[in-house]
Amino acid sequence: MAIVLWTKEQVKLAFHLYCQLPYGRIHGRNPEIIALAKVIGRTSDAVAMKMLNIASIDPAITSTGRVGLRRDSALDREVWAEFHSDWERLAVECQLYRQQLDKNIVEDSESDDEEILPNEFTGETRQALTTQRMKQHFFRRAVLSSYRGRCCMSGLSEPRLLVASHIVPWSKDKVNRLNPSNGLCLSAIHDRAFDKGLITLTDDLKIVVSEELMRKNDAFVIEFVRPLNGRTIEPPERFAPQAEFISWHRNELFVDNQK
Repeated sequence: MAIVLWTKEQVKLAFHLYCQLPYGRIHGRNPEIIALAKVIGRTSDAVAMKMLNIASIDPAITSTGRVGLRRDSALDREVWAEFHSDWERLAVECQLYRQQLDKNIVEDSESDDEEILPNEFTGETRQALTTQRMKQHFFRRAVLSSYRGRCCMSGLSEPRLLVASHIVPWSKDKVNRLNPSNGLCLSAIHDRAFDKGLITLTDDLKIVVSEELMRKNDAFVIEFVRPLNGRTIEPPERFAPQAEFISWHRNELFVDNQK
C-alpha cells in the first residue's frame, strides 16, 4: 500500500493541537485526536504519532529525557519554525482551516467563553471579535495544558479560577501575544497581582513579592502571599517562560523597581 504523505496543512493542524494538549494525553484514544484524524482522513494513531514526532524536536520535552518518536521530517521542522516566528497568524489560520473541515469545531472553540457575541454585531466587528476569541482560546489552552491545569504559584487546579496570564502584556508585544512561552498559568488573584506588578519572578523562576505586599498587615496576604516569596514556581511541561519576558516584567512592571 502506497504511503500517503502528510500535507503541510495537516502537519499544521497536528502542531496546533499538540500545543493545546498535555503531553500525557497524546495518544490515539484521545477524543480530540480522534476528531482531528476524522476530518483530515488519517487514523487517530497516525495523528498521535505525528504529534509525538513533533515532540521529538521540542527541547522542553527532549530536555527531560523524553524523546518522542524521533521520526520528525523536514516538514515538521518547517511548521515548527513557522509557528515560533508568527504564533498569532498560524493560530488563527489553523483554527479557520479546521472550521472549514469540521463545522462542529465552531462550538468547541467557543466553549471556554462566557460571553456570546450579541446579534447586533455584524460584519467586520463580529469577525474581529470572533478572531480575537480564537486567539485567546488558543493561548489559554496552550498555557494551561503546559502547566497541567494548575496555578504555577499556588497549585490551584479549578479551571474556572485559572487565567492564562501574559508575562509581557498583550498591548506591549504584538509579536508574542500568542506565544505560550509568554504565559503563566495563574489563579485569578495571582494573575491580578502579577499584572499589577505586585509580584514578579527572578531569572531562575523564583517568586518575588513586593515590599508593599510584604508589609501588609492583612490576614490573607500574611497566610497566602508572603510565603510565596523566594519559592520557585512549578515549571511547565512545555513552553517555559522566556528569560527576556521575565526580565521585561521585572524591570518594567514590578513596583519595587518603579520607585
